Amino acid sequence: MSEAERADLAAYLALAQIPGIGAARLRTLVTAFESAPAVLHAPHGAIAALPGLSRAAATAIRGVTLRAGQNILDTLDRLGATVLLPGEANFPLMLAEIPDAPAFLYAWGDLTLLARPAAGIVGSRNHSAYGAAAARLLAGGVARQAVVVSGMARGLDAVAHTAALDAGGSSVGVLGNGFGVVYPAANRELYDRMIAHGCLITELPPGERPHAGAFPRRNRLISGLAGATVVVEAAPGSGALITADCALDQGRTVLAVPGPITSPTSLGCNKLLQQGAKPALSPADILEELGLGSVEMPNTAATLSERRSPADLTGLQQALWQALQQEERHVDALVAAVSSGVGVATADVLTALTDLELRGVVRQTPGMVFGLA
Repeated sequence: MSEAERADLAAYLALAQIPGIGAARLRTLVTAFESAPAVLHAPHGAIAALPGLSRAAATAIRGVTLRAGQNILDTLDRLGATVLLPGEANFPLMLAEIPDAPAFLYAWGDLTLLARPAAGIVGSRNHSAYGAAAARLLAGGVARQAVVVSGMARGLDAVAHTAALDAGGSSVGVLGNGFGVVYPAANRELYDRMIAHGCLITELPPGERPHAGAFPRRNRLISGLAGATVVVEAAPGSGALITADCALDQGRTVLAVPGPITSPTSLGCNKLLQQGAKPALSPADILEELGLGSVEMPNTAATLSERRSPADLTGLQQALWQALQQEERHVDALVAAVSSGVGVATADVLTALTDLELRGVVRQTPGMVFGLA
């Protein structure tokens, strides 16, 4: 990149940091003044006279310096990340086609993944053991032929990314924060794996912390990158359902994993199925929607039941593992399940569950209910 090109990009990024200056207003400004650097030096009145630009916006633009954009580029250089602009070779065509397309993307990792067929796999942060098993099965199978896209959130997003990488496939993570910020902190190892073997993208500048408004904006990018979006588990009003709505608005296919009618995290998926979403019963169902020939897949029910327990479990921990294979259980039910007539103290069960939780094997939800992580 020449010095002139870098200055132009720095000015463009500096303008994009102004609150309220989105893709449409950026286009208006650059078109009116013929380049981003020229916008920084344009007369206040000329800026305010443009459609959609107020005097307050003009004042904010006049207060921006090229240094703000240069600092972003310098940080990206240190990280090994880059900026993608619409019309450039590496900018994902699928995203360029959506309503409210991004004005640019920050990208880090294998940029070739952004041009490959992809499926979005999303779901609840507070998922069940069934949801985690289903996400692993679907993401691992899809990753044999396509890219798995998700939101790098705690819960089923992280499960989907991990399963894709574990299967030797590829994954793209869409962040609700800037590069250099690991959110949630528990995903640090996954974050490093995604940079090394996948790709991360975001609209937010390096160092920016996540905030509530960033996640709905992120969700449209997850569905926008994907030919099909799969919802594994979702409670009513969840972010996964927002992603499904984005996919429908973008004219993309939505699939849902059916779940127990008694499970709060399956209510959203079952409602999607009622409304006409295609059931996602195997990776082949998803690959078919992407126009890819399905590979031979293992039996779904068998795969869900064949999850192996971690090594070095005690006898009590192994019994608890087995008791949690099919569903989450209250601690009292677990005590009854593992006692088998011999009687196991509740304190011993809680100690074993705490050890398993610290190892990341089980997770606890409110009300002393436990499930496999």
